Amino acid sequence: MKAPSPRLPRLFAILLLFSLALAACGTDNSSTTSGGNASSPVTVHLGYFPNITHAVALVGVARGTFAQTLGNNKIDASKTFNAGPALMEALTAGDIDIGYVGPNPAINTYVKTHGDAVRIIAGASSGGASFIVRPGANIKNVADLHGKKLATPQKGGTQDIALRHYLQTNNLKTTDQGGDVQIIPTDNASILNEFKAGQIDGAWVPEPWASRLLTEAKGTLFLDERTTWPDNKFITTLVVARKDFLDQHPDIVQKFLQAHVETVQYINNNLPEAEKIANEQLKKLTGKALSTKVIDGAFKKQNITYDPLASTLFKSADNAFSLGFLGTTKPDLSNIFALDLLNNVLSSKGLPKVSAS
Repeated sequence: MKAPSPRLPRLFAILLLFSLALAACGTDNSSTTSGGNASSPVTVHLGYFPNITHAVALVGVARGTFAQTLGNNKIDASKTFNAGPALMEALTAGDIDIGYVGPNPAINTYVKTHGDAVRIIAGASSGGASFIVRPGANIKNVADLHGKKLATPQKGGTQDIALRHYLQTNNLKTTDQGGDVQIIPTDNASILNEFKAGQIDGAWVPEPWASRLLTEAKGTLFLDERTTWPDNKFITTLVVARKDFLDQHPDIVQKFLQAHVETVQYINNNLPEAEKIANEQLKKLTGKALSTKVIDGAFKKQNITYDPLASTLFKSADNAFSLGFLGTTKPDLSNIFALDLLNNVLSSKGLPKVSAS
């Protein structure tokens, strides 16, 4: 019997090494980017409210601007919320990646998670919140608020902090502080019904609910919140991103912000048409469109902007801290904003950059 050639083991070894090299090439993931590739698109889970103060989200979703700009990636805009704390809970849990929310829930989440959960990446609206009272409650001045029952969308939310701060600056105390003004956290739709039924005396709410209380429930405007701020400007709605998502997919977040800025521009340049689109989206989400009077009134009480109006956010944080919502030590919010991606978008469009201070 002929002995096997000494060359054969060497040949098998070469073939084995070649096979391993091919296998390694086959599993190379270096072509996969944070934006995903053709075989693995990333889904952006978006959260927002069916409110006019979230008009950018309403119009951007309805017109398909976000979906078009994200390209191969996808957007899931199926999750809507009544108030900010609930949205921020969903973001912290990883159920949404980007959200439209008021400043105080964003601040509260940032503080509670030591800055690990969220970053503010843009503004969305200024103004658009009012304190409406029931005529039968006989509230003519601040002193008349003694003993009254008032409502806000959710405790710790932006309108809730605004009302509590207003009472505090006017030397009025809520019942949980030993005073006689009761604040009842109530979802917006229930606020309208309870206001009509005389079960509450007033409510501090965002648009379109303030205009609905005025038009449908014959309420009286006690205070337009804009009048309490310098130049009548204060941030009502921000765009926030889950920090993990922002860190992993900055390119996708920048594409989203491109769509956001384009939608802001579209609304401001095409207001009548934008109002119709927002109203159609509200009907899709809630089952009911708003009257022309309500939708017009709601848009007139706010400004649509991508500027986060950072100084007003810090003032909101001071107000929340003074009310005991942010712990016993004033929090450091120096890293709450992440505006580089927004400013990249603005620069590419020849628009002025926005500031984080």
